[in-house]
Amino acid sequence: MSEETKEERLSYEQARAELASVVERLEAGGTTLEESLALWERGEKLAGICQAWLDGARARLDAARQEAAES
Repeated sequence: MSEETKEERLSYEQARAELASVVERLEAGGTTLEESLALWERGEKLAGICQAWLDGARARLDAARQEAAES
């Protein structure tokens, strides 16, 4: 299974929890520049996954509201 496929399967909660962990590690410091860059890149991917979930939720809510308004 490719890394991207695994990322796509993360739930919002899983991605958010991992993102929080990445942020904590970055804020704590003590990592090499290379490790910090890898953490940053992972955080960016996780933030994108979270945003995709939130965008999907917003679209579903908007559709439900539109349907209710038309009823």
